[in-house]
Amino acid sequence: MNQHHNLTHHAERVDMAAAFRWTARLNMHEAVANHFSLAVSDDGKDFLINPNQRHFSLIKASDLLLLNADDPEALNRPDAPDPTAWGLHGSIHRHVPHARCVMHVHSIFSTVLASLADSRLPPIDQNTATFFNRVVIDEGYGGLAFEDEGTRCAAMLQDPRHKVMVMGNHGVLVLGSSVADAFNRLYYFERSAETYIRALQTGQKLRLLSDEVATGVADAMDHYDGQADRFFDDIKTLLDKSEPDFRA
Repeated sequence: MNQHHNLTHHAERVDMAAAFRWTARLNMHEAVANHFSLAVSDDGKDFLINPNQRHFSLIKASDLLLLNADDPEALNRPDAPDPTAWGLHGSIHRHVPHARCVMHVHSIFSTVLASLADSRLPPIDQNTATFFNRVVIDEGYGGLAFEDEGTRCAAMLQDPRHKVMVMGNHGVLVLGSSVADAFNRLYYFERSAETYIRALQTGQKLRLLSDEVATGVADAMDHYDGQADRFFDDIKTLLDKSEPDFRA
C-alpha cells in the first residue's frame, strides 16, 4: 500500500472532507484537536484520518492520512497523526471492525452531558428518543487517549447497537456505517444533548416519554432509510457552492 498516494479512496476522502468542513460550520469542532476516521478495507484496519493539528475548515480530500491500525511505525512517519488520534481511532479500527466511521468531538452540549454525574440522555422529545438504549456511557476517563485509553474505550463498543459513546469528562464518540451515517448521528446527538441541557436550565419538570414509546421511536429511526444520505448529499451541494476546494 502506497501510504503517500493521496488519490486512493477518492470518494471516501471527499465525504470525509465534507464532514470536517460542515462540522466546523456548525461550530462542533475544537481548535485543531478533534478527529474523524473512516475504515477503507474489509477488515477495517486500513483507515483515513485527518492530518495532525489542522483546522477542520481547511481540510481537503487529499490531506487525509491513510493508516493501518496494525502499523507499529505509524507515529514515526514524517506526517504522523496526532498521538491521541492514533490511540483512540487506531484502537477502535483494530478491535471494532463494525465501526466503519468514527467521529470524536468535544462539542459543547455533548460535553456538558458528559460532565454531569448522570450522563444519561432521557427521552424527552423525538430526537432524544432516537438514542434510547443506543448509548454507552464511559465513566472511567483516564486522561489523554493514548494507546491504553483507546483500547479501554474500544472494549466498551463491542455491542453493534451502541452507536454513541458519551465519554465522561471528555466529549462524545459516534460510530456509523458510512461518513453520512456517522455525521447524521453526530448532528442529531448534539441537537439532542442541547435540547436536554436547555430543558434542564428551565428548572421545570421534564415530560419524559415512556420506555415503550421511546423504544418504538428508536427502532423506527434505525430503519428510516435514506435520510442520512440525503442530508449529506445536500451538505456537499452547499459546500460546492461556497468552498469547492474541499474536493481537492
